[in-house]
Amino acid sequence: MKSKLFPLFLLLLFLNSSILAQRTNQAYWSYIDQYKGLAIEQMQKYHIPASITLAQGLLESGAGRSTLATKANNHFGIKVSGNWTGPYVLRNDDAPNEKFRKYRNARESYEDHSKFLKGRRYQGLFQLKITDYKGWAKGLKAAGYATSPIYAESLIRIIEMYNLYLFDNGKFKQEKKVVAPANNEKKDFFQTHTIYSHNKNYFIIVEIGDNMATISKETGLSLKKLYQYNDLPLDYAPTQGDLIYLKKKQKCASKQFRKNPIHIVEQNQSLFDIAQLYGIRLKYLYKLNQFDPSHEIKPGDILRIR
Repeated sequence: MKSKLFPLFLLLLFLNSSILAQRTNQAYWSYIDQYKGLAIEQMQKYHIPASITLAQGLLESGAGRSTLATKANNHFGIKVSGNWTGPYVLRNDDAPNEKFRKYRNARESYEDHSKFLKGRRYQGLFQLKITDYKGWAKGLKAAGYATSPIYAESLIRIIEMYNLYLFDNGKFKQEKKVVAPANNEKKDFFQTHTIYSHNKNYFIIVEIGDNMATISKETGLSLKKLYQYNDLPLDYAPTQGDLIYLKKKQKCASKQFRKNPIHIVEQNQSLFDIAQLYGIRLKYLYKLNQFDPSHEIKPGDILRIR
């Protein structure tokens, strides 16, 4: 059975366009995976770069984890203004108890965000090319979308860290996910999992119900290789959002990081997390930084990734 699955697996890998996992955590990846379809839909409907929509959603909602996002489905921090007559929630922001719009679901938030940007204040942005994400980011800041003095730089950083601009120029092929039916009828693994390309490698994001045995069976890769490729102990059980590589990782980060070959350690990040994010074999991350196996990192530490 594996001999039949693996050629299909390789074909699907090369048919998919790439998006890179960069300096982030799994919550950010999960957010992109979940909402990329809405961002592309809004781009096609309103001519707003999908990269800008996703970057704003990530930044404003903390990758969907902010109180506004979880309690009010507000992914873009849009306040009550103009002719808004819908529900709202109170949150402290620039002033105490400011009114923020509340939506029934994320789709309503994305749609309202697009309509908000179609207002008079942001009309100049629509003269820019759909691929000019830097112009859009700077224009949003200049028009007063946010009060942060580094808002434009933050959006640009997110877009470039994740290569979200691939959504704008059509080089990323959107995959339609299929939800398994209630009768437990089996669905093809590659219909329910998007395959991403990163640092001359490929990975999947673990879904609910996945385990190493099923991933091994569906991809045709042996369990031994899956564990080796991902620097994992043999008793490791993956959780939703984990990155699982399908080939041996590289000795350093991709060439994209030649000019800035460092990573600043974030809260609750381990060396294993960083190795997975950049597609680097863990032992080479140790070597690059001249660490011994007992070395412990802390937030703010600067690591070499090339």
